[in-house]
Amino acid sequence: GTQEGRTVVRSGDSAGRQQTKELTHKVRQVGNFHPRPIGDFSGAVDTNHVWSYDFIEDRTAKGGRLRILSVMDEYHRECLTLRAEPSFSARKVIETLRLLFLLRGRPEHLKSDNGPEFIAKAVRQWLREQGVGPIYIEPGSPWQNGTVESFHATFRQECLNAEVFANGREARQVIEDWRDYYNNERLHSSLGYKTPVEFAAQFNKPTELVLSS
Repeated sequence: GTQEGRTVVRSGDSAGRQQTKELTHKVRQVGNFHPRPIGDFSGAVDTNHVWSYDFIEDRTAKGGRLRILSVMDEYHRECLTLRAEPSFSARKVIETLRLLFLLRGRPEHLKSDNGPEFIAKAVRQWLREQGVGPIYIEPGSPWQNGTVESFHATFRQECLNAEVFANGREARQVIEDWRDYYNNERLHSSLGYKTPVEFAAQFNKPTELVLSS
């Protein structure tokens, strides 16, 4: 639906919560690092309860690759970062998370697919040291990471498909500007027609700190 000319994301109904609860039981173990027990987890219940992260890709006008790491707080739907690089290693994933943890605190759980950057031994070991419990969705089941998948559809439609980036530097600036709009201006029905930042502010928790690339 729309509110004041802006697209509104509709999510969080009872059917969706039940689906999330059911899918949670399918979370698998990867390597020697077992996800933390989450019992009857049916969705994030507070800020920093569950973050989700994933990659989305695009290209510059000259064909340069843009691999973009997005990190979301599932409770208030805030996009914590959109980091665009030509490529991503496990080291860069850790580097991004380390700064976010310093700025925002550590989440209890971090949800992702089974991409090589996310299940890399270095990432799993670092998360263990940080006391963060990973949640790995079933292969081929992107709907189990629905918050970030929905966000990526919006990001693709409203930003990536609407812009032509001359180079990586321009891409990073435009993407960061859009992230600011998404967090501070875009309304969400699931948040009571508030923006993510407005919703998070109700709980007096720090928000909207910019992660520099």
